[in-house]
Amino acid sequence: MNKLKQRPKLNANFYMTDKGNEPVRTWLLKLPKQDRQQIGEDIAYVQYKWPIGKPQVDHLSGPLWEVRTTLKTRIARVLFAVEDDLMLLLHGFIKKNQSTPREDITLALTRYKDWKNHHD
Repeated sequence: MNKLKQRPKLNANFYMTDKGNEPVRTWLLKLPKQDRQQIGEDIAYVQYKWPIGKPQVDHLSGPLWEVRTTLKTRIARVLFAVEDDLMLLLHGFIKKNQSTPREDITLALTRYKDWKNHHD
C-alpha cells in the first residue's frame, strides 16, 4: 500500500526571549535523555492529533494549554498556545502538586503576550 506521509497539523516552535534564549529547550536539555524523549513524543503526538483533550492535553486558561507527560517517577508539563498552525512552547516544568501552579501559568501567559507583541 502506498502511504502518503502525514504532516503535522501544528508546527512546534520554542518561545524565544529578546536575548535569544529558549526557556523550554533549555529546560528540556537539563532533563535525562529518556525524559526528554518521552516529552518530545508527547509534543509530537499533539502536533499530529490536534485538537485533542485529556489525558494528553488539558486547557488551562485563555490561550494556554498543557501537554501532560507521565514520566517514570514524576510528571512533566509543557505549557503552550496555538496560533493558526503554530504550537508555541512557552514553559516546561516538573509538576509537584495536583494542580498546575498559578505562577507557572502566569509565566507562560507573560511569554505568550510578549510573543504576540512581537508577531502582530
